Amino acid sequence: MRRRDFIGLVGGATAWPLAVTWPSCSIAEGTGKVWRVGVLPGPRGSEGSANILERSLGDLGYVRDKNIVLVSQYSEPNPQSTEDAILSILPTSDLLVVAGTLGGVAAKKLVTTKPVIFVSVGAPVDIGLVESLSRPGGNLTGITFEASAETYAKRLQLLKEVMPELNRVAVLQARGDPNVKFAMASFEAAAPLLGVQLLPVAVSAPNELAGAFDEMKRNESEALIVIAGLFTIINSRQIAALALAHRLPSCHPFKETVVAGGLIGLGPDIGAMWRQAAGFVDKIIRGAEPKDLPVQQPTRYELVVNLKTAKELSLVVPPSILARADLVIE
Repeated sequence: MRRRDFIGLVGGATAWPLAVTWPSCSIAEGTGKVWRVGVLPGPRGSEGSANILERSLGDLGYVRDKNIVLVSQYSEPNPQSTEDAILSILPTSDLLVVAGTLGGVAAKKLVTTKPVIFVSVGAPVDIGLVESLSRPGGNLTGITFEASAETYAKRLQLLKEVMPELNRVAVLQARGDPNVKFAMASFEAAAPLLGVQLLPVAVSAPNELAGAFDEMKRNESEALIVIAGLFTIINSRQIAALALAHRLPSCHPFKETVVAGGLIGLGPDIGAMWRQAAGFVDKIIRGAEPKDLPVQQPTRYELVVNLKTAKELSLVVPPSILARADLVIE
């Protein structure tokens, strides 16, 4: 049952760049240059994000090869690959649009003068990307992944609503992901209030996931919660399949993981954030500086429930959750 329309993160097999017909140029005259925008949406398979950015810039009147050129570079979800991707695209770019906390941290390290727009960063103030949300103060600005630290706690609360007797919760995290510290602080504040014990399990590569789930079962975990990051989104299907195989009810920050078989998810509409990024590109091209552009928060969150998974796990999802859900998979 579809409660609201949504735009997915991944654009299927469509190759970048997407062929679209853009309207005639309506950008303010006088810039006199073709802007080159370097786009780092993540690993191969994230072309859909770049496509959304391109279409959104078209809606704002930009015309490919007339007043703007978008060039994408892809990277694996680890710091070194992300930094290599930025360095490869930086010399020929006037500004960068980077995905995720890994992208934001790498850009902060490597890009000192050119404007950078980050998309879906967990805690840009806490990790030092900007001075404040209202006054970034440097050459970076963009869109956060979370509206507040409490969003992680709300995911933990959702699991508790589905499983009132829940005591032991595994927390899947990617080693080296800057999101982890922020997320764990939120979980650790909420866990005593909910009466649950957190059991963190860290992985560095996809081939470690099977062993991580074996560890969860050895630790007698009763459910799983996943920390957001590039690693966990690109490995959504494997994580969902392993959770189901180990009979672990799971809560996720990405809709895609729930569609793939996870139990429940709460997170921002990733496509909407890439549309927000187009607005930042437009403002910078028109003369604004990142330091003066407030960091934006997600405009929309999605609550997704997979009733097929609930049935397989012999769980009953409370009507109060179903009534709030944007998408229920039956």
